[in-house]
Amino acid sequence: MKKIFKVLKLPKGPLNAFVRFIGPNPRTSMNPVERSPIIREGTFLSPFTTVIGDVTINTGVFVAPSATLRADEGSPFSIGSNTNIQDGVVLHGLAHEYVQVGPARYSIYIGENVSIAHGALIHGPCLIEDDVFVGFKSIVFNAIVGRGSVVSMDAVVTNGVRIAANRFVPPGAHIDTQVKADSLRKVPKDQHEFAREVIRVNREFPPSYNALFGTHRCSCGIPYNHTSLLK
Repeated sequence: MKKIFKVLKLPKGPLNAFVRFIGPNPRTSMNPVERSPIIREGTFLSPFTTVIGDVTINTGVFVAPSATLRADEGSPFSIGSNTNIQDGVVLHGLAHEYVQVGPARYSIYIGENVSIAHGALIHGPCLIEDDVFVGFKSIVFNAIVGRGSVVSMDAVVTNGVRIAANRFVPPGAHIDTQVKADSLRKVPKDQHEFAREVIRVNREFPPSYNALFGTHRCSCGIPYNHTSLLK
């Protein structure tokens, strides 16, 4: 019996063969100049990630599937070395609102060795310093989180608060006044150890995935970085 094969027609328009979207911000009244992401060598962007606009991703960063880093309104973003941004995390910012880091202003600034766990929302203006752990489905918006702090799962940190270094935000807590932020206890030893272990595990992923798929390639084997992105 003769077999009949149907020919599938591809949809008209652009085809994202890389199963991810990495590109410049659209020109708007908020951001009239197109700026493309800067992705340092030694990072790994998983399939189904989105990186738009003036986003700098430094070396050793792991971005897990379905993460969205969208600097099309608030801008720019900076992601420090050896940080991990896990599955389903969203980074976005309000236009013309900033945090100051040295001489520069950012919509979102995330330091080194930071873990942003599954499903968290980081919304600028926001500063997350080095060695911070942000837990599952938590929200950090219009806030500063000091070095070595732990924001537990389902917690909310907002309303312009500043969390001091090495402070523990309990699960489900709503930290929306400076009085609440100042009353937080120091991070327990077991939570520090957990945060360090998460960093250790996720630091292995960029070189391991790049070795598995080929340097700077997605799971389909197609290179995702090009000379205008890779610095």
